[in-house]
Amino acid sequence: MIYPMMLQIDFSSIKDVGKAPKGIILTLVVNWLIKPFTMAFFAWIFFEHLYSAYISPDQAGEYIAGAILLGVAPCTAMVFVWSYLTDGDPNYTLVQVSINDLIILVAFVPLVGLLLGITNVTIPYGTLVASIVIFVVIPLLAGVVTNKLLIKKHGEKWFKESFLPRFKPVSIIALLLTLVLLFAFQGSTIIGSPYIILLIAVPLIIQSYFIFFVTWFAGRKLNLRHAVCAPAAMIGTSNFFELAVAVAIALFGLQSPAALVTVVGVLVEVPVMLSLVALANRWKY
Repeated sequence: MIYPMMLQIDFSSIKDVGKAPKGIILTLVVNWLIKPFTMAFFAWIFFEHLYSAYISPDQAGEYIAGAILLGVAPCTAMVFVWSYLTDGDPNYTLVQVSINDLIILVAFVPLVGLLLGITNVTIPYGTLVASIVIFVVIPLLAGVVTNKLLIKKHGEKWFKESFLPRFKPVSIIALLLTLVLLFAFQGSTIIGSPYIILLIAVPLIIQSYFIFFVTWFAGRKLNLRHAVCAPAAMIGTSNFFELAVAVAIALFGLQSPAALVTVVGVLVEVPVMLSLVALANRWKY
């Protein structure tokens, strides 16, 4: 689904997006000034207080940490799917996602450090920086270099109409393999303690709907057109779960409660996002 949208992108007109900056500003405010802190708040309320009779304080700290990692990692890829399904403006969505990618490079580490520090978790900043380099910087540079070299050699038309469709099966297989491995390593917990999955899912789902409604109604208040408002709400709601999972594993271990939270984030995101896609289409204006 990403590729049909990519083929709609008119790269020559992307510069015109800057003439209507309100949607970009809304995305940045929600993703970096609201979402990380509301995620931390909901996680603290549920894991530290409402669930205190069911989980230990140490477990609560790691569950909160996992939720924070999800909240500080806004979506950078799957949002193209959600935007496509809600008739989003592909040019505008590309700019919104690209700016998020750039901000992650400088904001992810200090925000994670700040919020995890509040939960009294020791922060190995070297691991955080390494995770950003491995999972954001290197793929981003690889994509830019590949794009430039292939377009220079074969032309933009070939790149969009031949290369991207051929690459589609690779990306799908990689995503499915990632999901299979994630659930396999947490399989014993998922099967043996399903109530824990439910407990984790509740604050994540509440956070998702809360952020969607905040962004959606703020976009309507700013008089954004549907093709910009809907993707902005989707970007704010969805998560860069690959990064969150990788950092959780690096910081706390493969079978840690923090890693489990990020895996549950993957589990609940698709059905939640599909429900919000349906809602955005029903409210189309």
